[in-house]
Order: sequence, then structure tokens, then C-alpha cells
Amino acid sequence: MTDELPGLAPFTDVNAKLAVLEVLMYEKGLLGPTFDVHRFCAEHEPPIDPEGSGWGAIPEVLAHFAALPIPAELLGDVDEIYMDGGNRIYLQVAPGWDGEDDLFDIRAIGDLELLPNLRSVTLMGGSRADLETLRARGIEADLL
Repeated sequence: MTDELPGLAPFTDVNAKLAVLEVLMYEKGLLGPTFDVHRFCAEHEPPIDPEGSGWGAIPEVLAHFAALPIPAELLGDVDEIYMDGGNRIYLQVAPGWDGEDDLFDIRAIGDLELLPNLRSVTLMGGSRADLETLRARGIEADLL
């Protein structure tokens, strides 16, 4: 999904977008309202069992975040991304997820170029080439 409206961040990788939403919504409180999976599932028509997705993502929740607009002016507030299986955003998308697979790995590392002040990234998964690409931009980059 690509955000294509003027003034919105044009993400191509929903996992990169989720990593940014973790910072903006849950860590810094700059984008709201804060999403709550249990409220969303109860209010959804028909209601969704948030525990019924097993280890995977709840498709409706993932679609919600994919469609959620991020104002481009907020991207400058993201200076660090620390991806961890316990991040709140991931537990909203996949409440039963154990963090032991590549469900939320960023596949389009180029989306991080949208973050002009990004200084540090810790990826849950990725390649040495991804790390080198980030380091070439002056970003401290490591794998979890």
C-alpha cells in the first residue's frame, strides 16, 4: 500500500510504516488516538476475536494501519527505531505473536529514507546489505 495523498508519507512497506507508527503513536504520542486492538475488535462489524488469529496478524487490524495516514511533517520526529518483538504496535496487529518469525521484518529498507532525522535503527531481521545501505546514509544500524 502506498499513501498517495499530498502531505502524507508515501510508505510502500507496511512493516516500515508499523515501525514508524510505534515511534509516533506509542513512544512519542504524536499521532493519535492510540490504537487499542481490543476496542477495535469489539467495535468492528462483525466483531473480531483478537485472540482468534493465532500467531498471525489480524487482517483487519493490519489493513487499518496500512490505510492510516501519517502526516509527512511528523517524519522528522523519528530519530531512532528499535524493532523488538515486544513493541506495542506488533502486539496490536498480532496479539498472539511470539516474535520468533519474520512477520514484521522490513522488506523495503528504502522507506526509511522518508525519515530525514533518523540516526539509529535496530532491525529484527534484515541483511548485511540493508545494514550497509543504512550506514552509508550515516545511520547507526544493527540487527536485534
